[in-house]
Amino acid sequence: MDENPNIDPRVILAAERTLLAWIRTGLALMGFGFVVARFGVFLRELAATTHATTGGPSSGGAVIGVAVVAVGVVVNAWASFRHVQMTKRLMRGEPFEATQRGPITVGVATAVGGAILIAILAGALR
Repeated sequence: MDENPNIDPRVILAAERTLLAWIRTGLALMGFGFVVARFGVFLRELAATTHATTGGPSSGGAVIGVAVVAVGVVVNAWASFRHVQMTKRLMRGEPFEATQRGPITVGVATAVGGAILIAILAGALR
């Protein structure tokens, strides 16, 4: 790899801070997914102990929780891959390409996921 000795270390450190922010986002998604999955199990157990026979909770919470954890894993893998690519480009002195695809994709996906959770919770409250 042809490294540029004149690269400003602040640029590399900024790229590292961005990576760490994405890692925090992925970890938060994984933690939230775990909570959603466990809450679904809690609701099933509660229904079993109270002998509720009508409209008991399904395994939807567990499925959604696992899906959110999977999204967190994908976000962390994508962030790591993107960081390696960006760091190599910066070290070679190539121009930085700013893209908003990643943040917008995660924002839209979490908004859609939140809307789905609202619909599920609203249905469970009836």
